Amino acid sequence: MSSKVYFIPAKREDGNEVLAQKAERVFLKTALHEQIENDSFVAIKIHFGEKRNTGYIKPQWIINIIRQIKKITSRVFITDSNTLYVGSRSNSVEHLLLAEEHGFKPEILGIPAIIADGLIGRDDGEIQVNLKHVKSAKVGSLFLNSDAMICLSHFTGHIQSGFGGAIKNLGMGCASRAGKLEQHSDVHPWINSKLCSNCGVCFDYCPAQAIVEKGDKAFIIEDKCIGCGECLVVCSVGAVKFNWDSDSVRVQEKMSEYAYSLRHFFNGRINFINFLIEVTKDCDCMSKDQPAVVEDIGILGSLDPVAIDQASADLVNEKSGKDILRAGYDMDWSVQLEHGVEIGLGSRHYDLIKL
Repeated sequence: MSSKVYFIPAKREDGNEVLAQKAERVFLKTALHEQIENDSFVAIKIHFGEKRNTGYIKPQWIINIIRQIKKITSRVFITDSNTLYVGSRSNSVEHLLLAEEHGFKPEILGIPAIIADGLIGRDDGEIQVNLKHVKSAKVGSLFLNSDAMICLSHFTGHIQSGFGGAIKNLGMGCASRAGKLEQHSDVHPWINSKLCSNCGVCFDYCPAQAIVEKGDKAFIIEDKCIGCGECLVVCSVGAVKFNWDSDSVRVQEKMSEYAYSLRHFFNGRINFINFLIEVTKDCDCMSKDQPAVVEDIGILGSLDPVAIDQASADLVNEKSGKDILRAGYDMDWSVQLEHGVEIGLGSRHYDLIKL
């Protein structure tokens, strides 16, 4: 069965006002606003962009979408979750300061920015799914207290999944630190004793009391570790390590299963908008300015995350004249889509409706 994907051509040269109007047209076509009630809490999920990154969705492009939602409810906010890796987005204080630096502030948007998983990524809840890899998805608690979601994704290439679009923004982007760790690795963190200064900070932050002193160094007790990832962020000397999963198939499948958990949770009160503008080889987590790998294409909207990502990939590759996403990292990006079909996340068949 085919899903509807709405598409409007757009490029940076259109300017902020025109891009906001085009994004609004796509949003209204998905008709999510018809599912929102006047007391609903509406989460607008976005990536605020890493420091020195310039490819992220600009706040001026989404102000018309926000105005449409505010006609219905004042309880609307923009959000993202903290990162697994150490950096300016690993805690809410620095994350929000960076968001403001990139323009995501009430003076521009008219709504607040809130980090979904609390001060240091500890505030989460679970959604039972019982799928192939994920039995219980660990996501930011803010999402579980929301009534609807708008998932705004900057479509880019990605080192672990070939591309990042709606599925990655929903599955990886909404996961708490523990959820991100579960998707990225099949083993618990460990401590490099050569780097450990035995400062004791990780002892205090470990909620499972799984870190002890051993030979004047910190040591993680494997059987007690719950894989929350807090020690990864609080270690100031980089002694806490974990193994990134090198199996792209497994990472993509877990990502799709996390995306399924949230789409199932919102039960028809979620839509997806992909911006195919300044499409770069790497995602917006990269702290650098990157050149676009293809000319600007446009903005897409759908109620189906699989269909919109399939359509986005097709448009990017058609514009470039080759599978530029696979060429980026020699990776089969279709795994996340095919697994999404298998678990009921969405359909790879779509009707592209040009506006």
